[in-house]
Amino acid sequence: MQAKLHLLLALSSAASVTAAETVLGVYMFHRHGDRTAKAWKPVNLTSLGADEVFSSGTYYRDRYVDSKADLKVKGLSSDQAVLSQLSVTSPIDNVLQSSALVFIQALYPPSGHVEVLANGSHVEAPLNGYQYVPVNTVQVAASAQDSENTAWLQGNSGCNNAVVSSNAYFASSDYNATYKDTQSFYSGLLPVIDGTFSKDQANFQNAYAIFDLVNVATIHNTSISSEKLLTESTLSKLYDLASVHEWNLAYNSSAPVRAISGAVLAGQIIDALEPLANSEKGNPKFNVQFGAYGTFMSFFGLAQLDKTNSDFTGVCDYASSMTFELVTNATDPTADDVSVRFYFSNGTASENKPKLFPLFNQDKTTLSWADFKSGMNEFAVQDDQHWCKLCGNTDGVCAANSTSSGDNTSQSSSNSSDGISKPVAGVIGACVTLAVILGLQAAFILLGGFRLVKKSKLAQPESAAGGLKA
Repeated sequence: MQAKLHLLLALSSAASVTAAETVLGVYMFHRHGDRTAKAWKPVNLTSLGADEVFSSGTYYRDRYVDSKADLKVKGLSSDQAVLSQLSVTSPIDNVLQSSALVFIQALYPPSGHVEVLANGSHVEAPLNGYQYVPVNTVQVAASAQDSENTAWLQGNSGCNNAVVSSNAYFASSDYNATYKDTQSFYSGLLPVIDGTFSKDQANFQNAYAIFDLVNVATIHNTSISSEKLLTESTLSKLYDLASVHEWNLAYNSSAPVRAISGAVLAGQIIDALEPLANSEKGNPKFNVQFGAYGTFMSFFGLAQLDKTNSDFTGVCDYASSMTFELVTNATDPTADDVSVRFYFSNGTASENKPKLFPLFNQDKTTLSWADFKSGMNEFAVQDDQHWCKLCGNTDGVCAANSTSSGDNTSQSSSNSSDGISKPVAGVIGACVTLAVILGLQAAFILLGGFRLVKKSKLAQPESAAGGLKA
């Protein structure tokens, strides 16, 4: 009997140390909802897109925020938004910022909270207690400024070497072979797209812009010129070719700098989750950043998710999201007690439930914090010196680093305690050296044997009449 009592006491003691799993915090990267085509400026979030993002926000509220949520984030306010607990960011982009605003309204809907003033009067915020959660437009966004208004992934990245690397794809044998093999395919679509793309532009170089135009039209247009050409197999091929094109611009295993946006995102994820793993107080528990599909692709490549499932090489759907959950089984955890899980939802989470995937080509879907951080630090960029070294930039914020950083620039620091700002991949006014681009364009013309279409003009309408307009 006494032995049984000792056993019960031991079990009770163990239970006090280990409880049911607790979510300590989350970091989410989210794509915008449905929008108008990039070929027609300005690009805007549609009502359908707002609904997609709102549905996603509602799903994540039910998952992480609501008081009855199964995976309620520990200490996160359920009904009244507490700004210190939230980090909502987006680059300067109309579609992404609008999406973030809609998402946060679903995450924290109008509360109906009424304030009682000193004179006894009652005041409720407009729109039934609308909660004003700011969307911070930061210079360190993983997606470039105005990314939804350009058809060129690296167009505004500001990272010289990333631009050079992505442009190298246009001189590759794979690109040239695909370009030649698909010429008749794209030419055959001219009756559908000639209101936007000229004969010279109807080719694999504009694979994403053409796919985007047709995709938007099939969602929104009640009639499309020569619609009979858009068979299911044709639409599927348009998507597949666009995905091949964009994947190769966003990631290359032999040239990691091409995936600079994913590397910056990895650094931001570590920065956000590490204080929570270390039980530091006063840090946001729910972090969400809105960005472009290209950043998803760059991160997927760096994290070797394409080796787990080839679908990760495709352009993700509107309102897609990837989430990093920080979890523990301990009641008073240290970093050694904390683990991370990665989820991905291809499309709005309410209709496409997030699925668990292993990171870094491992078998385990739950990684210790130490293993997760080690895997991310293989490619994460967390400070200016590392960013400037990787990108080869010497102007702007990199001017000081290029003269004073010495040999330390090759290493990424785990903290930004020296006062250096974080990487400026989305910085306003960050520009690509004109000489580099002109040199690449000249090489492209000479090596490729065909006329180069200026990327900033890829999807500009050729005329106001005829053909497809999304």
